Amino acid sequence: MTGLPPLGVYVHWPYCARICPYCDFNVFKDRKGDEPAALARAIVADLEAQRVLTGPRTLASVFLGGGTPSLMDPAWAASIIAAARALWTPADDLEVTLEANPTDAEAARFAAFAGAGVNRLSLGLQALDDTALKSLGRNHDAATAVRAAKVAAKVFRRLSIDMIYARPGQTPAAWADELAAALDLGAEHVSPYQLTIEAGTAFDRAVARGLFIPPDAETGAALFETTQRVLEHAGFEAYEVSNHARGQAARSRHNLIYWQGQDYVGAGPGAHGRITLQGARHATYAAKRPADYIARVAEAGFGLVERETLSPREAAQERLLSGLRITDGVARAEVAALDLPEDRIADLVALGLLADDPHRLRATPAGRLVLDRLTMELAS
Repeated sequence: MTGLPPLGVYVHWPYCARICPYCDFNVFKDRKGDEPAALARAIVADLEAQRVLTGPRTLASVFLGGGTPSLMDPAWAASIIAAARALWTPADDLEVTLEANPTDAEAARFAAFAGAGVNRLSLGLQALDDTALKSLGRNHDAATAVRAAKVAAKVFRRLSIDMIYARPGQTPAAWADELAAALDLGAEHVSPYQLTIEAGTAFDRAVARGLFIPPDAETGAALFETTQRVLEHAGFEAYEVSNHARGQAARSRHNLIYWQGQDYVGAGPGAHGRITLQGARHATYAAKRPADYIARVAEAGFGLVERETLSPREAAQERLLSGLRITDGVARAEVAALDLPEDRIADLVALGLLADDPHRLRATPAGRLVLDRLTMELAS
């Protein structure tokens, strides 16, 4: 087509029925009235405008994220997916993912989303313990989560589930049992995320007031190791630090676009994108508030408020940060602009944190356990 790798499209639907206390994403309380429908139309127009920037490309994936995109009218999802397929050439195995919460109302609409073109569901179970779900601010219970997962496994070709661990008071034994129960629900992809306290969130404020005490580092490490053991025993490969798939075909093609440094268009309030133009890497940023985004599209034709050309060093830093997350790592040639000292790399290999590979930088299992520190050591 153009010699460029396939392209991904990320669509951000910012509305949520409630805002979870651990969330630092660009989210807003679900709106009634005309704004959501206007937003869906604006996203389609934005994609049409960004097609002019990218030119003809093969489309590898469409990801409807948020927020809670399963709150949208399935007809709006159908129009967005149809637009992406018309603007770029869809791959034969195009992956179309929808993020969803397992409330009964949303589960009943899964068939409509499948009819709209969604073939992969990313279901935010987060826990199978009612007390934990309540503390996480979720609006479903464990029984609802189980029902939704079973429905999704029948409706969609591929199912991924999200789980959160390192919750207050959680033990490795209890987490192993909970994770094993989640694996019985039919998903072929699992994203177990260690709970982190993000600045500005409700949990951050609760920690500051002493009302919320997350596990210490030693317990967090034990829970991480438990995660790896349970999933590996069940046949799931940890192809990324927080993503496990049962076989190559079950891997998230869209997320691999991020981690492999490929191009993706971002549309919707607050969406980011990365596009290669004339050999240079460009970062795009959309207006954050839904009303501002809609107005921006109406006035300028697209929702972007900034397009930044990354320097070779900035692009290499991004490549290092994302590439070290996956088992394949990153080719040294792709981060040559960082001029990484060989003695520093050798020291990290000797410590067992990097694999001994002359061509690629790859974190070992021990390195993935301290990935943020490892990345800092390399990028500083």
